[in-house]
Amino acid sequence: MVRFAFCSLTFSVVLRGCAAAGVIAGLLAAGGCNREPAASPISEATGDLVDVASLCERIDAVLAHARDGRRLNTTDHAAWQVVHGILAFGDAFPVDHEGTTSPALDYLLTGGRLTGWTLRPGSEGVVAVLDPGSKTGQGHPDQWLGYLSQFSLEGLPLDATLSAGGATYQVSDLLAQAQHDLRPGQEATWTLMAFSTYLPVDASWTAGDGTEWTLEKLVAMEAAADLAESACGGSHRLYGLTVAINRYLAATGQEAADLAGGWAQAEARIQAAIENARRFQQPDGSFSTSFFERPSTSPDVFAKIGSSGHTFEFLAMALEQEATE
Repeated sequence: MVRFAFCSLTFSVVLRGCAAAGVIAGLLAAGGCNREPAASPISEATGDLVDVASLCERIDAVLAHARDGRRLNTTDHAAWQVVHGILAFGDAFPVDHEGTTSPALDYLLTGGRLTGWTLRPGSEGVVAVLDPGSKTGQGHPDQWLGYLSQFSLEGLPLDATLSAGGATYQVSDLLAQAQHDLRPGQEATWTLMAFSTYLPVDASWTAGDGTEWTLEKLVAMEAAADLAESACGGSHRLYGLTVAINRYLAATGQEAADLAGGWAQAEARIQAAIENARRFQQPDGSFSTSFFERPSTSPDVFAKIGSSGHTFEFLAMALEQEATE
């Protein structure tokens, strides 16, 4: 069985980063903190029992600080920061605007102005304007749609309304435009997150260039991509593949060992990445700063927080519960 020293070691690295750590811990906020485990986990480094209640209190404090300790506002901050806050805290994440405070998600969907949040009417629905490599706007294709799909287990409802160009649309219009705009070879990491959440596993459609697509074809394309050349060491790509596999297994009742075609390719990439994360994990519990490529570390705590948080997010989705204890 694959085992990781998550509880005391990785979180101790995360929590030492204080405010920055909240972004990582926030990724786990929706799942909550289990305060009554069957048994306290044991630190593989020291052999000591972990005080779960104390650890949860520390995590809760970091989460509270990340949400409320430094309030984001629409003058000084951009969509990249605000949307990532929504990803962690959902509609509980606040934003300040001209002396008032409101849920950031509601503010954006109702047409609130924010640097980097640019939606416009498209040929098939709504286009979220891409700003490649941006740290203010949407830096990857369908990133906003992918994050909206992670709002809950079923995603932000497709009939939820949003404003673009002064007109009212629905989340389904973002989805329709993404299906139309999909192209072979593009970065489709966040696209896959959204499509796996909102479309049936046997979905098929024709894109604007005439290419015929199925969800399995999209999964195969993402599974074949180079992780080392992917955003954040491939962690997002692996997360998208994991969402797709989890949905497929749940919908079909199949076992992972019985997968075929593009689904089997994706499962193989996921399992290889899990093994590499285990092999490359550092003695202090942090994960490799080179992600799934090779073992490495850094004296820069933010590099360690970034790689450990991204890797942990993927593993939390990909592993069975007993493998993380």
